[in-house]
Amino acid sequence: MPKNYLVNRDIAIVAYGETKIERRSGKTTFEFAADAMEQILTRTGLTPADIDGFATNVSHSESANQYATTYMCDALGLTPRYMQVSDHGGGAGLACISRAAMAIQSGMCETVLVIGADAPTSYWEGKNLGYRPEFWDPTGIQGPPGAFGLLMHRYMEQYDLQFEALGKLAVAQREGAVVNENALPSLRKPITIDDYMNSRMVTSPLRLLDSVMFADGGNGVLMMSTERARALGYEKFVHPIAYSEIVNFNGREAQPDITETGFSVVGPDALDKAGMAASDIRMFHPYDDFLIAVMLQLEQIGFCGRGEGSEFLLGTDVTWRGSLPINTGGGQISCGQVGLASGLTNLVEAVRQMFGEAGERQVADPSNAMVTGIG
Repeated sequence: MPKNYLVNRDIAIVAYGETKIERRSGKTTFEFAADAMEQILTRTGLTPADIDGFATNVSHSESANQYATTYMCDALGLTPRYMQVSDHGGGAGLACISRAAMAIQSGMCETVLVIGADAPTSYWEGKNLGYRPEFWDPTGIQGPPGAFGLLMHRYMEQYDLQFEALGKLAVAQREGAVVNENALPSLRKPITIDDYMNSRMVTSPLRLLDSVMFADGGNGVLMMSTERARALGYEKFVHPIAYSEIVNFNGREAQPDITETGFSVVGPDALDKAGMAASDIRMFHPYDDFLIAVMLQLEQIGFCGRGEGSEFLLGTDVTWRGSLPINTGGGQISCGQVGLASGLTNLVEAVRQMFGEAGERQVADPSNAMVTGIG
């Protein structure tokens, strides 16, 4: 297995930035990126000239522009010695973090700005969305909700799926969004399990409140060596201590079990690299394009056994007050999915919590966090 290049805690995340999430904002990806960067520069006292590394995601709204990342550097006033763009989809933010860490360790750069930005509800240029008409169209599936509806059906054939458990998760995440001033305004309203159960079917058994809503926004973090962070006098920073990824999981299998995901590999691997067990995790910030994805991650990373996700959720307080807080800021489902920038949404919330700056939803003793991405 790959080595853990983060084991020495020599990389630090020293600042974060996050814009308000909006729909049909009329703003560009570049504007959201600039807003997030400005917050980071204000916090750190640095200038664009101090940043010599840049990493970001491919975006829906700029996907027709093959040089969007270079143009973004121009728009932000950056002249990086290291530049990275990731097309890992919802895993892009974490992929950028991992590669930025290696760039710093190798000496390619000292200070990396990692930005997530997208504006799909204002400017939709996405032509390359991984849609495979030869496989999808004959079945009548139109996009991810259809696929996840089928995934839920398959899970129900294998295990006991209690919708009240998914409803409890939806309610817990919404509680976080209600007190998150950056969440999409239309989602900052409390819901109940009955609201979840009575929400309309999108692709049975997947409900409306199982699903994300596209939105516009931007977020980001600033990374440097721990030595540099201390030299600059930063008192708050967090260390990424382990990372694992896998692409095209089960891609060579003709008929793979669709409920078996790459988290069955990378979850235990990341924990092993960190020298931890799932029971040691204080906060869990999983990628949540659909609620069933969170349940699968809980099972396959090791928080509970296969098929035990429903009972685990029903028996665990997953609000910010609980024993395993999940997506304390609302996650994507209750904040809004900022297109392909969504991979940093939950990471920024984890950093905010570990900095002790989450306000009403602050977790007690935020000693560590596990963050995931799906692409």
